[in-house]
Amino acid sequence: MRLPLAVAAVALGSTLGAVAIARVARAQCVDEELAQELVGGRHYRGVQERLFTKAFRHEISALGGWYAGDLYSGNWLAGGAYTFHFSEDLGLEASVEFTRFHSSVTDSYERRYPQIQVLDRADRPGTLYFGHIVWSFAYGKVRWMGGNTGRFDFNFALGAGVTDDSTSRGVTGSAGIGAKLYIGKWFAVRFDARDHVLREVLVGDEHLVNDVLITLGASVFIPFGG
Repeated sequence: MRLPLAVAAVALGSTLGAVAIARVARAQCVDEELAQELVGGRHYRGVQERLFTKAFRHEISALGGWYAGDLYSGNWLAGGAYTFHFSEDLGLEASVEFTRFHSSVTDSYERRYPQIQVLDRADRPGTLYFGHIVWSFAYGKVRWMGGNTGRFDFNFALGAGVTDDSTSRGVTGSAGIGAKLYIGKWFAVRFDARDHVLREVLVGDEHLVNDVLITLGASVFIPFGG
């Protein structure tokens, strides 16, 4: 009787030991699989490629739009800009734009009083030379009808420059907001709205004015590869 009991005890002990070993091995496998998933997830997030990179790239833009002046009638605006991006958030922009300064009010006044000339030329060209610090403060992604995903951002620009016409005086301050939609690796469409604050002299009086510029443009980024 003792021998069968001993054999049964040994068998039971072996079975329990095997079950315990199997449970430990299974727990270790689960732990290893979970660790691999976590590491893999972190790795994927860490090396995820950006949709569009700006840091240390050159941006060349063609611009066109509308110039709405306080003392002058609205007119077309055309020009270009160069921006060097120090990072994904900050860039330094230099621009030159051309327009014409025309006042329908002075035209009417001079027609009514031909002996008085308010301006030497009622319609004359003007050139705007400006520099801005551009800060991209927000960005997002957009997916086109279930196809490719693109990136866009919003920016704030602050700077100063010169309004080259016969009535402006001193430095012109500038501030505004803008947005860019990036397509592919090297192309973008941009929209900008900026306010120019300057002093102008008209009919012997000096005025502090706010001129608004609205432009739409296209940009090319160099190097092209991103």
